[in-house]
Amino acid sequence: MIRFWSYISRRRLADALAGAAFGAVVTAAGLPFAQEIAPPPAAPPLSPTSTLPGLRATALDVIDGDTFEARVQAFPGQEIVARVRIDRVDAPELRGRCAVETASAEAARTALLDLLRGRPLTLTAVRGDKYFGRVVARVTASGVGDVAEALITAGHGRAYAGGRRAGWC
Repeated sequence: MIRFWSYISRRRLADALAGAAFGAVVTAAGLPFAQEIAPPPAAPPLSPTSTLPGLRATALDVIDGDTFEARVQAFPGQEIVARVRIDRVDAPELRGRCAVETASAEAARTALLDLLRGRPLTLTAVRGDKYFGRVVARVTASGVGDVAEALITAGHGRAYAGGRRAGWC
C-alpha cells in the first residue's frame, strides 16, 4: 500500500514538472498562445424597455392565493413542472394567524383558481425564489391580463415589492 501511494505521489510530481517545463519552453520561444485567441464579442445589453418572449404555461394546481403549480414549456418539445409565485402581489396565508386571514386566504385561492383555470398562461421576468423549488414570475393569463393586478383589483391581495409583509389580522 505504501509503495502504491509513493508511486502516485512521484507521478503527480513528474506531471507537474513536465507541465512547468512545457510552460517554460512556450515562454522562451515567445509563442503568444493566449494572445491569439480573441474573446467572444459581448452581447449588447438589454434596454429597460426591451421585451423578451415569455414562457408558455398551463396551471396544474393552485397552492394558495399567490402560488400555483404549472407545466411550463421551457424549450420546444421540453416541459417542466414548477411552482410559480406570482410577482408583485401578496395574498393572505392559508395557515393564517387569525380566522379572518384564513377565510381571506381561501377566497384568494378560489379567485386565483378561477383566473387560471383552462387559460393559457405566459410567464415573464422569471427568477429564482428564496425558497428552493419555486420561481417568481410575472403571470399573464389569456383573457385576464396581468394576474397580480386582477387579484389586487378584486381585493384578494396587496401590491408587494419585497421586504417585510404587513399582517392580515
